[in-house]
Amino acid sequence: MTKSTKMPIVFFGHGSPTNALEDNIATQSWKRIADSIERPKAILCVSAHWYTHGTAVTAMETPRTIHDFGRTLPAPLFDCQYPAPSSPALAERVADLLKPIAVQMDQSWGLDHGAWTVFSKAWPDADIPIVELSIDRSRTEQWHYDMGKRLKPLRDEGILIAGSGDIVHNLSVMDWNEESRPYDWAARFNDYIKNCIVEDNPQGVLDYQARGMDATLSVPTKDHFLPLLYVLGAREEDDKLQFVSDFIQYKSLSMTSIVLGEFA
Repeated sequence: MTKSTKMPIVFFGHGSPTNALEDNIATQSWKRIADSIERPKAILCVSAHWYTHGTAVTAMETPRTIHDFGRTLPAPLFDCQYPAPSSPALAERVADLLKPIAVQMDQSWGLDHGAWTVFSKAWPDADIPIVELSIDRSRTEQWHYDMGKRLKPLRDEGILIAGSGDIVHNLSVMDWNEESRPYDWAARFNDYIKNCIVEDNPQGVLDYQARGMDATLSVPTKDHFLPLLYVLGAREEDDKLQFVSDFIQYKSLSMTSIVLGEFA
């Protein structure tokens, strides 16, 4: 694989936590992504599941594996551990890039399932340092996109910027039948966002609520959508684009993952 001086950026459509226990199209695609890009020195992950007031980064040496889901899910999920190290130095670097935003050096969070369920498939050896950056729920879409812009220099430092969420994420109307066709509104909204990315039209993504009921149903809460904005903010004009694992599961859960930059 030809070496590049700039790391790509990746948005992972992470879907259900049960993917950690499965070998399926999505989990295989996460491994393919990892194998198609340069091995990162460290990963900065923006996960839908660290949704906070204010901005924080994980700054401990050894983050815990957080089982942040209900007991209705299979018991083996709660035995899963992903003992990847963290990087206090990267946490400090992130805080420096985000100035004058006040960034809390967090010692209590860890790796939530938006991170470890994906990375346990992509980098199963758990030997790449991972820092999580929280999502400030009080901020606008433009603010989150601009955060991605501020973080862009990390790409030249061997750091993978990874967002983990879902373009379409509506659990209240899911159908657990694997053979179910997507809702029309889910397919339309997923295609709309993909087309904006193909056309390098970030404003269209930021203005997603103008899609009316399609957007309201696809993004009933912003937590799973906002990680995408960090990735798009860190995009360069000449980045190659690839959609991976591009389908909607359970009628209302987009598994679309996106790679921007150099990949095999």
